[in-house]
Amino acid sequence: MRYRNLFTCAALLAAALVSASPSLAQAPAAAAKKMDNTDPRTARFGVWDNTTNPNNVMTYEGYEKGGSKLTVSNPSNPASDWSYVTMFDGVFRPVTGQPGSETAVEIINPKSIRIYNKRDGVVNQVVINTLSDDNNTISNEYIRMDKDGKITGVTHVTYVRRKK
Repeated sequence: MRYRNLFTCAALLAAALVSASPSLAQAPAAAAKKMDNTDPRTARFGVWDNTTNPNNVMTYEGYEKGGSKLTVSNPSNPASDWSYVTMFDGVFRPVTGQPGSETAVEIINPKSIRIYNKRDGVVNQVVINTLSDDNNTISNEYIRMDKDGKITGVTHVTYVRRKK
C-alpha cells in the first residue's frame, strides 16, 4: 500500500511538472512576432513632412560614423532653419540656428528615440519620436516643462516620409 501511494504521488508530481512547462504556455513559433531589425540610427534618413503644417519639414541624414543630423526647415522662410547633430549617446550638443539651445538624443528601442531640448541650460522639452511599423510615419510627443521640471503641456505631431 505504501509503495502504491508513493508511486501515485510521484506520478501526480511528474504530471504537474510536465503540464506546468513554459513551452506549453507559449504560442507556436509561427505565431510569434517577427524580430524588428530597424536600425534606429539610420531608419529616419530622408525628408519628412508635417501632416498639418507644410512649413515644418524635417530632414534626417547621416553624420560621421553612426550619427545623424536633423535639419528642421520652413519652405516659406529658409532663414528660420535650424539643425543639430547626434551620436545617440545622450550628450548635449549645440543647436545651429537657435542660440542658447542644446539637444541630446538617446535610443529607447529600434523604433523610438528620446530627444532632450535644453534652452539656456535648462531642459524645457522632451520629445518621444516613434517610427511606425512600416518606418514611413513618425509620431512625435512633445512634453514641455518649466524650469523645475513640472510638465506644462503635451502636444502631438505626425510626420510622413516624403516619397522619392
